[in-house]
Amino acid sequence: MSREGLAVELKGIVKAFGGNAVLHGVDFELRKGEVHALMGGNGAGKSTLMKILEGVHAPDGGEVKVDDAPVQIRSPQEAQENGIAMIFQEFSLIPTLSVAENIFLNSEPRSKGGLLDDRESRRRTREIFAEMGEDVDPGAIVGNMPTGYWQLTEIAKALSREAQILIMDEPTSSLTKTESEALFALIKKFKESGISIVYISHRMEEVFQVADRVTVLRNGRNVVTDDVSNLTLEEVIDHIVGEKMEAAFEWREREVDQTETPLLEVRNLSAAGRFRDVSFRLYPGEILGLAGLMGSGRTEIARALFGVDKVDGGEILVRGRPVSIRGVRDAMDAGISLIPEDRRLQGLVLDHSLKDNLLLPLLARLQRGGVVDDRSGERTARSFVERLRIKVGSIFEPIWRLSGGNQQKVVIAKWLAAEPEVLVMDEPTAGVDIAAKTEILDIARGLADSGKGIIVISSELIELLAVSDRILVLQDGTVKQVLKRRDVESEEELHHAVQSA
Repeated sequence: MSREGLAVELKGIVKAFGGNAVLHGVDFELRKGEVHALMGGNGAGKSTLMKILEGVHAPDGGEVKVDDAPVQIRSPQEAQENGIAMIFQEFSLIPTLSVAENIFLNSEPRSKGGLLDDRESRRRTREIFAEMGEDVDPGAIVGNMPTGYWQLTEIAKALSREAQILIMDEPTSSLTKTESEALFALIKKFKESGISIVYISHRMEEVFQVADRVTVLRNGRNVVTDDVSNLTLEEVIDHIVGEKMEAAFEWREREVDQTETPLLEVRNLSAAGRFRDVSFRLYPGEILGLAGLMGSGRTEIARALFGVDKVDGGEILVRGRPVSIRGVRDAMDAGISLIPEDRRLQGLVLDHSLKDNLLLPLLARLQRGGVVDDRSGERTARSFVERLRIKVGSIFEPIWRLSGGNQQKVVIAKWLAAEPEVLVMDEPTAGVDIAAKTEILDIARGLADSGKGIIVISSELIELLAVSDRILVLQDGTVKQVLKRRDVESEEELHHAVQSA
């Protein structure tokens, strides 16, 4: 490939935050009309590298070239002027505005008199979607549309600014299988038209489906760059974690004493329209997996146990004693905590520091005479950073700077600090890379080994099989089967149980 074929060249990129080195002389090239997957473990530097290309961060050293010309990209506006657009994992759209209003927000077409020209906005929006081969109503309110259309609107917004380089960060994390396949078809069209794409995803199978090349970073350094056709999935995983992964998702049988009083017992729990007559037991030291299709009631049960949503009937017992859970405080007092499904919307305050996020459930406990004991809080925060191996320069660093895997560890630390007896983990590895997944699953195992009861909800059946002692299969808000993990011989067998429940 000649140098004229490069859309982007990053050479020797160095970046540190508060003395914590994140990138150590990283090189990355993107060819014209190429899909180049950027992969790496928790805190590998993927997001930081792309935020440098997008103008969010300035590099401390190294060179950035676009179309073989050296450039300084000091803001997202300058990235846009260089034809670069980033499509974030968490959508940047405003739900109350229409598709066209979102696409042309801050760059609205105007009439000769200087007034907003809504008709022209809608015309251009239809034109962009026609080029994409999609039929989307420009006047539709975004908040009323399925997630797949949000993604299409984000892409159309980038194309409206004549982007030739798209950075896609976990683009399928919120999409259904059908929506993901439609996105892959769209990516193929973009390649054929000469648009270059940096593709960041923790989903290995789709990387092999859409990417031409892959670059793996580990601890802020290049590990490998090669054609996808030259690599196997196992080799990519090995490059990401720096070791063989055969044991990462291997189930290890654990002894759980079911003659003891259950830590948690649920009897005929019901909530109209969400779930009905749900009963199960969770024993000390046990990991109970909840499997089911979307809408089966898994998250709804978790929210009810934590007092977020009300129930209509049934009983909850903790260590054999009935408890009344009418709100989150009741659940916490009963020793139940929840790692929520969406860490950024439900688990974190992104502009606040790691310390402030971690201590939120503990403020009452940390007060001395009505004043929060900062020194004690800092000790607690540092101890959990060390215990969960959270990669961060300082406990005072804003949470938005952390990688997805480290953010998820902070959410886990936050609720572990509340010292629960029962920890409910709803999609605990969603949106994190393979290395962070294994760390989080190991945390769940370690907590169970210490005698806590763990409930794990996951759409990734291989993860449920890796950690669960028993698995509840849910369908339409009811428990259809209870499986002992030792009796499930393969992921296909569990998949069949979920599909046919």
